[in-house]
Formats: sequence, C-alpha cells, structure tokens
Amino acid sequence: MLSVSGARGIVGRTMTPVVAATFAGAFGSHIRTLVPGRRPRLVVARDGRFGGESLARAVQGALASVGCDVVDIGVAMTPTVGLMIRALGADGGMAVTASHNPIEWNGLKCLDGDGLAPPKPVAEAIIARFKAADIDFAAPLGIGSITTDATAAARHVARVLEATGAGDRVRARRLHVVLDSVNASGCEGGRMMLDALGCGVTHIFGEMTGIFGHTPEPTAENLTDLAQAVRTTPGAACGFAQDPDADRLAIVDENGRYIGEEYTLVLAALRMLELRGPFTLAANLSTSRMIDDIAARFPGATVLRTAVGEANVVSALKPSGGLLGGEGNGGVIMPEVCWVRDSLSAMALVLDLLASRTEPLSRIVDSLPRYAIEKTKIDLAAIGGLPAVAGALERLKAAFSHERISDVDGVRVDFADGWVHLRASNTEPIARVIAEAPTRARAQELIALCAKAAGI
Repeated sequence: MLSVSGARGIVGRTMTPVVAATFAGAFGSHIRTLVPGRRPRLVVARDGRFGGESLARAVQGALASVGCDVVDIGVAMTPTVGLMIRALGADGGMAVTASHNPIEWNGLKCLDGDGLAPPKPVAEAIIARFKAADIDFAAPLGIGSITTDATAAARHVARVLEATGAGDRVRARRLHVVLDSVNASGCEGGRMMLDALGCGVTHIFGEMTGIFGHTPEPTAENLTDLAQAVRTTPGAACGFAQDPDADRLAIVDENGRYIGEEYTLVLAALRMLELRGPFTLAANLSTSRMIDDIAARFPGATVLRTAVGEANVVSALKPSGGLLGGEGNGGVIMPEVCWVRDSLSAMALVLDLLASRTEPLSRIVDSLPRYAIEKTKIDLAAIGGLPAVAGALERLKAAFSHERISDVDGVRVDFADGWVHLRASNTEPIARVIAEAPTRARAQELIALCAKAAGI
C-alpha cells in the first residue's frame, strides 16, 4: 500500500528488503534534490516489531548509497524520529513501522526536514520515483556515512517535560500508572517518561522483544489485560496503552474502564487550554465533536477540521500557530515537542490534568460531553476494490445532498444530531465508516443509512 502515510506491506511478500531499499532510495534521491552541494542528513529508526531489523538495514544502506548521511537511533518511537530530526538539524528521516497493523505487516514512513509527514504532492512525487525505480546513485559527494545516536529517548522525554511543565505538579501527586507498550518501541521512552514524572509504574508487555503481547491496535477488545491490570493494581490512577510505534495513546480509567481513544485528544486539549488559554486547535473529520465542545468552554478557541492523516492536521496547525492538534485515534500533536502524533506528550498532559484535580479520571471523563461513536471497517475486496469507493462516495453525496456535506476526505455527512464519515483507509485495504450521535443506537443507525445509501 502506497499513500501519504508511506509504504506498507506484508513482510516477505509485498514488503521485502529489496522493496524497502528501493523505496528508501527513492526518498533519499528526492531529499538530495532539496539540498544541492552537500550530503543530506537523515534519521532512521524502527518500531521494534519482529523482523524489522533487516528492513532497517536495507533502508540505511540504500540511503547511504544515494549519498545521504544516516543517523541510526535504533528502536524508537515515530515521534522520537520527528523530534531528533529537529534536534540534530537533519534534513528528514524514515521510520520502519506499520504502526497499529498486525505483526505480519511492516512499512516505511517518511518525515521531512521539519520532522513531519510530507504533504500529499511530495508523497506522490516520492511514490512516482519508487514506481519508476528512479533512484539517483550518482552521488557526486560520495557514499554517505551511517552513525548511531543513543540519546533519542532521553531527549524526547526532556522536551516533553519542558514543553508541558508537568514535572513538579505530577511528581507531587505520586500517581501510579499501568503502562502497556505492546513489547515495541514505546517500552523505553514510555517507562522513562513515567519515571521522570515520579509515577509508580506497573509495566505490562514492556520488553522490547518485537513480539506483540496482543493485537496491536489499542482498542477496547485488545486491551483486556491492561484493564485487568489496572483493576488489580492497588492505587492505580489509570492505564495507558501505546501502539507499536507509540504515536497513539489509549486510556483506561482507575476502574479498568476503557474510555476510548477519542478521549485522549479531548483530555490533552482540556489541559492545554487550561494552561495556555484559548488557541487554535486542529482535528480531522473523523474526530469526535467533543473537541469542539471543549474548545467552546474557552471563548476565542477554534477548531479547524482537516482530512484524515497527521500531515493534514499539521497543514492546518502550522500556519495558524495552533498549540495542539490530533486525531480521534489517540493521536496528539504538540508542535512544541514535534510535528508527529506523540504518546509521551499525551501522557504528560493527561497526568498533569489528573494532578490538577482531586477527583479521579472516571469523574473527569464523566463530566465531559458524551457521545456514542461507532467505527466499522469494510473489506475493499468484498465491494470491488478501491475503485468501487469513488462510486460509493458519489451515491452517498447524492442521497444526502440536503444535509451538510464535506468531501475533503471521502464524504462526511452532518445531521442535526450526529454525523457519519465514509472514506478509504490510507494504511489498510479497507474502507472506514465512522458515525457519532447522542446514543449508540443512533450512531449504528447512521452507519446503516450510510452503507445503504452508498451501496456497500
């Protein structure tokens, strides 16, 4: 799969060291055109999943062979790559990761010199190079170097503490947290973050073996071990779950209740607005309207809506000077740390929110506006593949032309009491249908109405 999110495939079939080297060579060749007269410097990391080392080595070799200097930071979170690009003054980077995809998948994510995913036109140019095997091995300045840097996680934690100012407040509360790092890239940085905040830590799936302890997407059905660990750990204030590349964070309250990925951005935004006053936020079209309700509590705060994908959220945040943005999949972007969704920033802000209150997380969550959000996946193969999505979108628009419609990314239809969003995934061979309404029954009804109107 090739998209603005990079390249993903099944290891040993569609994602091999040869494929990885070709894609990395195309990326490095593109970066070289941006810095004529010198060798670009690129940061490379992997999310730790089993089998990723061979792909990372292929990426490093390909980048060096097209004349790029490589800084290998080993197993690291994707947001850490973004932070290190800025910290080292690098020209970009690449993360070997398939994010939340199952372990048989792996992929390559490109980051530019600002440490963010490239915009769609640039991503398309890199993909075109890859498809044409347009790789420029004529490196007039010679083969690039490959060096290592073991400071990445510590730098990341230090930056989050500086940007949030959460340290002293959270340390004073001596909170206990259960952390699930799914045996992947968040193990080191996640534990280091909680230790720096003075938290007691029960760390499950906290060994960086690359063998996931459960299905990696941080959804309720996959986090039963975390919920149980919170319930059985005396004094646990909450549970945090990272996905394999640790750009997303899901939360379990002190009772072991999975509160939903949608709340991660909402809780982080609430704390940031309390700390900084009103500012511009950005969120994608599939993110809960809770974020709008929270912003409305702070007159002057606004929410910009974008297409799905962190690059699109960043494209709205950057010119507006926004201090926080993200997506309803548990992704929080804090530009003062990096331009990538970052589980460590989310942890710090949520814990700082807890430290500022006397009530537990469950009561804070229950005090927020409450909606039911339903998310459904449709196998593209079952409806005729990706080309069938275009017709489905047109049928959906026609059926609800009298309602408020956005076609920035797929089609979102806003009703008086809720909304439904149909789009093709950037990262999996599926279509996603997401609906939100005051009740679960109404959200499910909206999904059914959408599916019927779209003919899927």
